[in-house]
Amino acid sequence: MFMYESQVAEEVIRWKRKLEKRPSLTGRYTKGLQAKMNKMIPEKLHTVVTTSIKNMVHATLVGSEYTTKKQPELALSLKEREEKVYSLIKSYKRTAALEGAGTGAGGILLGMADFPLLLSIKMKFLFDTASAYGYDVGDYRERLFVLYLFQLAFAREEKRPMLIEKLECWEDEKERLPDKDQYLAEFDWKTFQLDYRDYIDLPKMLQLIPGFGAFVGAAANYRFLDILGETAMNGYRMRWLSE
Repeated sequence: MFMYESQVAEEVIRWKRKLEKRPSLTGRYTKGLQAKMNKMIPEKLHTVVTTSIKNMVHATLVGSEYTTKKQPELALSLKEREEKVYSLIKSYKRTAALEGAGTGAGGILLGMADFPLLLSIKMKFLFDTASAYGYDVGDYRERLFVLYLFQLAFAREEKRPMLIEKLECWEDEKERLPDKDQYLAEFDWKTFQLDYRDYIDLPKMLQLIPGFGAFVGAAANYRFLDILGETAMNGYRMRWLSE
């Protein structure tokens, strides 16, 4: 087990370095193109995304919609837990790809339905992952940790170091949190949803093209779950190693 944890610690270091790298020339060009494409997206579609994300944040913090029914397992090693998480990633990537292909094949109307559906898949994946690592998402502070993982996965480059530090020191951070109702009032969901929307706009714009959209939807959703899975694993790894 010690050897496995040492290997994991090295992987976490490499992952953090990757996130902290300056964007490549291609990445900066893509971001500029994305900003231009963003202006072409119908306002109605922006409204769907914004409303979906706002509702998701609210439900995650105060509701039970995404809460897993299974109790977290407490007597497993890190390796045993991660075997479960790898299975979850594989299963949820397949589900997300099928959902993206189905909604992408229907053009703009079904494409709009993809946003809330994909959000739901992502949040359910994160809650199941939290349970696999032994954390009880019945505690609102654990649900908040899930939101920060989500935010980190799709955050702008300049925000990543702050989010990594927050997640890495979560045991101290959560002791300073106000109660659930107060934190909900203070949560900056607008910045949260703008970062996420900007991240997904370009592939989701292409997904609205009839015919071509099915392929784009499947590939984009598969990739989004891949990124989220990597972020979730390394976020919980940091907690495991610090504890």
